[in-house]
Amino acid sequence: MNTKYIFVTGGVASSLGKGIIAASLAKLLQARGLRVTIQKFDPYLNIDPGTLNPYEHGECYVTEDGAETDLDLGHYERFLGVYTSQANNVTTGRIYNTVITREREGAYLGKTVQIVPHITDEIKRRMLLLGKTGDYNVIITEVGGTVGDMESQPFVEAMRQLQWELPEEDFLSIHLTLIPYLKAAQELKTKPTQHSVQELQSQGVHPDIIVCRTEKELTPELRRKIALFCNVKPGHVIQSMDAWSIYQVPFNMEAEHLDQMVVRKLDIPDLPEPDLSGLSAFLDRLKHPKHEVDIALVGKYVELQDAYKSIQESFVHAGAANECKVHVHCIQSEHLNPSNVAQVLGHMHGILVAPGFGSRGLEGKIAAVQFARESGVPFFGICLGMQMAVVEFARNVLGWADAASTEETPDTGHPVIDMMEEQKKLTLMGHTMRLGAYPCHLLDGTLARDIYGTSDISERHRHRYEFNNQYREAFEAAGLKVSGINPDHNLVEVVEIPSHPFFIATQFHPELKSTPERPQPIFVRFVKAALDVLLSSK
Repeated sequence: MNTKYIFVTGGVASSLGKGIIAASLAKLLQARGLRVTIQKFDPYLNIDPGTLNPYEHGECYVTEDGAETDLDLGHYERFLGVYTSQANNVTTGRIYNTVITREREGAYLGKTVQIVPHITDEIKRRMLLLGKTGDYNVIITEVGGTVGDMESQPFVEAMRQLQWELPEEDFLSIHLTLIPYLKAAQELKTKPTQHSVQELQSQGVHPDIIVCRTEKELTPELRRKIALFCNVKPGHVIQSMDAWSIYQVPFNMEAEHLDQMVVRKLDIPDLPEPDLSGLSAFLDRLKHPKHEVDIALVGKYVELQDAYKSIQESFVHAGAANECKVHVHCIQSEHLNPSNVAQVLGHMHGILVAPGFGSRGLEGKIAAVQFARESGVPFFGICLGMQMAVVEFARNVLGWADAASTEETPDTGHPVIDMMEEQKKLTLMGHTMRLGAYPCHLLDGTLARDIYGTSDISERHRHRYEFNNQYREAFEAAGLKVSGINPDHNLVEVVEIPSHPFFIATQFHPELKSTPERPQPIFVRFVKAALDVLLSSK
């Protein structure tokens, strides 16, 4: 069987959920026995999201191979349970960078370099790249932005060319669009969808399936009208209504027969019906919790929910594993201080101090750590959260009042957190960190070892600064134990306080590997610890 290529575009408005539709379709095809992956093409000029402000773009997701990517790749991995890579996220910046570099090297033999064919050829090369590995039966490509955007046009043009270059049974186009409901008229309106599809068709791409985001059920008459005016086959207009959980969407798409349409169009015979039993069991636990707990997420980007998307989703997974609904309360660390921390966090069953960069809000994070440590509330720190746990312990237990990270205070007398030696000579901000998966050895007799049930693990990283090993002996003598180390460089990966009911912090980002069917073990145990606090108070 030839590799099949599916393209998902969007129209009318952004944030309609192209990534969720792509991931849901991928899940359905995977559940039928196909090998599927998803890639995201983003129209912005940044090489990758690594230097983007989380307020601008949400979470920067990190893959196993160290690529800093769009947060949609997190959705892809959580739905499929299959790792993505550098090749799964391509930006306009990366495309132009490649073409301009090749031009400087003389690869075009003095020809005038143009958007067509040079830029579009590079886009097509990358669109087909994963398919040439032989690892996948189906490649789903999500095209970022909205049809009609100036910056998206080269991607649409590349799609147009592929639509005619690939065999008809190897190419499929899905267009996601909005059907707004006008409350005053009590009517769904199809004109925005018609104009969106017409814009796509005017650029030479003819969608095979139209998926309509809608608040109300689409009547058969409305579906026929859209099919007629948008020149798609009857029955190839389907609805995507708001779901109570994003993990319900694959079932909604199955009910709309999306996977059946795709399999027919791509001429893939003899496939079994999709087996979604694992996801169904997860949803059943998620929908019928026996308890509810309150957990504080203390961070500096809490105003945008997508800034900590993987952490939020990890709590969903871990909550279901404990048959418990987790209410995550996002607390702006800038607003926390020693005088109000008990009032703000006192009713929480657990406290997570989140990752981040820069000095803003650090003192609030330290106040949150101190409150959790002294009051016995279950605590979990991630990356910068671990570093602030180390700083707090140094200041308030070891008595080093000036202890700090050199990121915040370069001239501190006790640099308990310091930059990695190999990074000190680098000046570029992109791709200068410890990125991607690294091994970690968990010490026997520790909470971390008990949580994972094994001594050797691999987790993903995104940071420059490290625990300063010069102070390790002093910390351990005072009660902050190192329970996980990187075996290659003896770097501290996990710290914990054995005398505390539950106090653990990691330099790595465990949230990046959590899925509904394989919830991350630290999150599962953290939620259980929070649940124990709830039950003990009753």
